[in-house]
Amino acid sequence: MDLSVRIGKIQMKNPVMTASGTFGYGGEYSEFVDLDRLGAIVVKGLSLQAREGNPSPRIWETPCGMINSIGLQNVGLDAFLKEKLPWLRRFQTPVIANILGSFPEEYSNLARRLDGEVEGIEVNVSCPNVRKGGILFSSTPESLKEIVGRVRDSVKQSTLIIKLSPATSDIGQDALLCEKEGADAVSMINTIPALAIDTETRKPRLSNITGGLSGPAVKPIALKMVWDSYRRLRIPIIGMGGITCGTDAIEFMLAGATAVAVGTANFINPSATMDIISGIEAYASEKGIRKITELTGGMQCS
Repeated sequence: MDLSVRIGKIQMKNPVMTASGTFGYGGEYSEFVDLDRLGAIVVKGLSLQAREGNPSPRIWETPCGMINSIGLQNVGLDAFLKEKLPWLRRFQTPVIANILGSFPEEYSNLARRLDGEVEGIEVNVSCPNVRKGGILFSSTPESLKEIVGRVRDSVKQSTLIIKLSPATSDIGQDALLCEKEGADAVSMINTIPALAIDTETRKPRLSNITGGLSGPAVKPIALKMVWDSYRRLRIPIIGMGGITCGTDAIEFMLAGATAVAVGTANFINPSATMDIISGIEAYASEKGIRKITELTGGMQCS
């Protein structure tokens, strides 16, 4: 069977990649995961300068998921290029860098310096635009269009992926805007804004008060958003949100995803990505599927 898929210019040996922020820079999981077996490695989000992130507590477990407010802690671009990326180049697996910023110029500068150094650049548009009062870059079509356009102008060699927020009235329309502005693919969904409260102290569970909900609790929402977007797009979708097993991954592909990203499951089972690849292989073998791409958009609605 052929498990290979293509996202823009990236040829992946199978449709399973890691989700940014849940797999470090690859080395943290190398004891548990055969990195050469992954379809792609998406590293922790990168800013121009290193960030310490939010004070603890930064994670709270909820029924069927978790809320996190890490604060985009990362080593910064220079340290990634000098220390993390050379180590990752020991493997044959494509590397995708997730980028973030507070100003549009930060995104374009990051993209320009990473272009050609990594196979893919994934743009986190769920960051606050400091220049416009802290609203998310994805909050309005105008700001989303500006970010995608700026990064597109800076990326000539790598595949450009836009990671979309579920905090929108129409994620399919956002995805279509990204396609029109030159994105090679979209990934969805990012975490859902959430809150947890300690009833004894009457204080929020997280130091930052609110955070992002991920894990199996968000999977039905993510599936619908992938399906809503697939019907409008020509570019590939990377689906994510609560994928813990091969069956979950197959669901996302049937809804319209070309590939999937595994996030919260990595914290529960460090070998989750390996199990999910094996689960996809078993399903394809059982169903007589010769090319895994046959599954994309294959949901039968009647």
